[in-house]
Amino acid sequence: MPTYVALLNWTEQGVKSAKDTVDRWEAARTQFEGIGVTLKESYWTVGPYDVVAIIEGPDDESASAALLGLAGGGNLRSTTMRAFTADEMRGVIQRMP
Repeated sequence: MPTYVALLNWTEQGVKSAKDTVDRWEAARTQFEGIGVTLKESYWTVGPYDVVAIIEGPDDESASAALLGLAGGGNLRSTTMRAFTADEMRGVIQRMP
């Protein structure tokens, strides 16, 4: 199943309701599971991003839908990257000309 790294920043609204951030993540985990996406890990961070999340989904569309739904709550903005395991990267390398 594809893995994605989401780099998340709180919006002004998200900062104002920062005390609810863990509860929002628990709710998001349930919503993600409803569309086949798993919130594997989440880390609240110091630096240019407020939260880093690792998610797995069956495809790009499902992962995008989950993250768009999350951002639609108005508390976060995301930058998402597709991540490859070592085995997946071996498959990429095998396809190189």
